[in-house]
Amino acid sequence: MTQPIKQHLIDPEICIRCYTCEMTCPRQAIEHDGTNVVVDAAKCNFCMDCIPVCPTGSIDEWRLVAEPHSLADQYGWGELPPQAEIGGDAGGAIEALDADVAALLAKAHAGAGGRARAPASAAHPTVNLHTTARPAEAVVQGNYRLTGEASDSDVRHIILDLGNQPFPVLEGQSVGVIAPGADALGRPHLPRLYSVSSPRDGERPNFNNLSLTVKREPGGVCSNHLCDLKHGERLRLTGPFGATFLMPSDPAAHLLMICTGTGSAPFRAFTMRRQRENPALKGRLTLVFGARTPSDLPYFGPLKKVPDSFLTKIFAFSRQPEQPKRYVQDQLRDHADAVTAILRNPDGHVYICGLKAMEHGVEAALSDIARAAALDWAGLRDRMREEGRYHVETY
Repeated sequence: MTQPIKQHLIDPEICIRCYTCEMTCPRQAIEHDGTNVVVDAAKCNFCMDCIPVCPTGSIDEWRLVAEPHSLADQYGWGELPPQAEIGGDAGGAIEALDADVAALLAKAHAGAGGRARAPASAAHPTVNLHTTARPAEAVVQGNYRLTGEASDSDVRHIILDLGNQPFPVLEGQSVGVIAPGADALGRPHLPRLYSVSSPRDGERPNFNNLSLTVKREPGGVCSNHLCDLKHGERLRLTGPFGATFLMPSDPAAHLLMICTGTGSAPFRAFTMRRQRENPALKGRLTLVFGARTPSDLPYFGPLKKVPDSFLTKIFAFSRQPEQPKRYVQDQLRDHADAVTAILRNPDGHVYICGLKAMEHGVEAALSDIARAAALDWAGLRDRMREEGRYHVETY
């Protein structure tokens, strides 16, 4: 299959034909007739100069295509065509055009049979807008330690300002961070992927910013760079990436979110999105969160402030003094009735995120719970995956 390409397009339904983008484009890639303003794919190099000057946002449209839409096609449009399904798996979703990033995502989604479809009601994601050749530059607005000072685990909440650069990101997507310097062979570092922990309208609503949840790893080139960043410092981002580990927009959907450590990042984004969009919803979010102790658990304080009626919180601590070790799979078994109800619910969605070491235990627990409820777990899991209701992202 031919590798898909990204094409920059203009939404004819929103464009007011002011031609500011055409006058701004340094490549003369934008032109118009009496009906539409269009982009010449042969000339456009994604410099983004046209994005901030557009008064309507109609210029900020992108499609993955097997072959670019011609100028003649674009002149004839009354509306943008939908994103075609041009991939070969998971319903045609393209998670990344960059081969290295695509391989990382494929590995992350390989658990329990492979990658799922995106939920049917999920918003359409933008993918690969910024590349290693043309990364976005973000400015650090804040860098805060999440874990307690007594913990030997240094986990950070990092807020990044993107200024006037377009970076449309959905909950569940990732960004690539390019660390400065070079590897042992003198090559620039490849981007490292980090899940976005803020909702689509930003860490601060309606500002062009996002947040990351980063754990400092011994010898980790990128994690140490991120954890050491100071206010006002800059870093380069690629992406966004990911087209399947997305949250449903349907308010009836009940999400079972199972995570450890920084695997909580996308679920923080999910929860914040639901709080902003449907604050009156009750009984539709369940979080099973594992850590060694409460001081090792990112966002433990803020999580306690989320009403239990809005988010059911089930914690599993494996290193509590004078307490038996508890892991997420133990808590799933202890709450088997609630888990079974979600598995039986046609609006139930299961998300698993964290270290790969958690996969086997969670899969075994879900299998046991399903078996006790006279459900065929393998068949149910595969059907949920095909319906966009079962997602695994582990590293």
